[in-house]
Amino acid sequence: MGTILTVRKIKSELRELSDPKRKAFLPSFFKTEKGGYGEGDKFLGTPVPAVRKVASKYKEIDMKDIETLLYSPWHEERFLSWVIILNKYEKSENKEYWYNFALKHISQLNNWDLVDIISPRLMGDYLYNKSEKQFILWSDHKSLWVRRIAILSTWPRIKEKEFNITLRLAKKYLNDPEDLIHKATGWMLREVGKKDETQLLNFMDKHHKDMPRIMVSYALEKVSKGKKKKYMINN
Repeated sequence: MGTILTVRKIKSELRELSDPKRKAFLPSFFKTEKGGYGEGDKFLGTPVPAVRKVASKYKEIDMKDIETLLYSPWHEERFLSWVIILNKYEKSENKEYWYNFALKHISQLNNWDLVDIISPRLMGDYLYNKSEKQFILWSDHKSLWVRRIAILSTWPRIKEKEFNITLRLAKKYLNDPEDLIHKATGWMLREVGKKDETQLLNFMDKHHKDMPRIMVSYALEKVSKGKKKKYMINN
């Protein structure tokens, strides 16, 4: 059974570690204004290393406390909860349980930093060597964050030089309306290029004229200046 006292302690410690300057800066950084991708998100201003330290201290909290924090309006409290979930997933012999738990609460992966810590190491790790169906379902989702989960969850496959689903989603995302999808896609294409530059450049040859410029820039970050210039000029 969850304890109100434990949650109160966590909330108190996060607030004690808050940095006022960071608290003032983060709302604009995460676009919390009306119409922004993070509209309505609230920040305590607690630095990420401090959040992780508190998460480590309370890593054995029960499921009720995890869920309470997961649905907090405060970003750092959700971040802490996801860090604990990831830790439990990585140490668990029943990874399916924690994958399904994350899937059940996928709506709470509702800003890019949350997506970026969970997608590769939990979603992508679990789905490695499984059907590509889930990636496709996510890529069709109306939520920006779920579509970002789809592309970032391909990272474990990229590391093993399996590029099919990454390149399939990259092609699909050429016409995505969201800048954060373009950046994430460019990031994963860059990772493809680090493993096999020929695969990346073949994709660029076919699609660079249709790619958002920021996607091109991210994708080519690690290639030579000469090669990058060729694609940037013709984009």
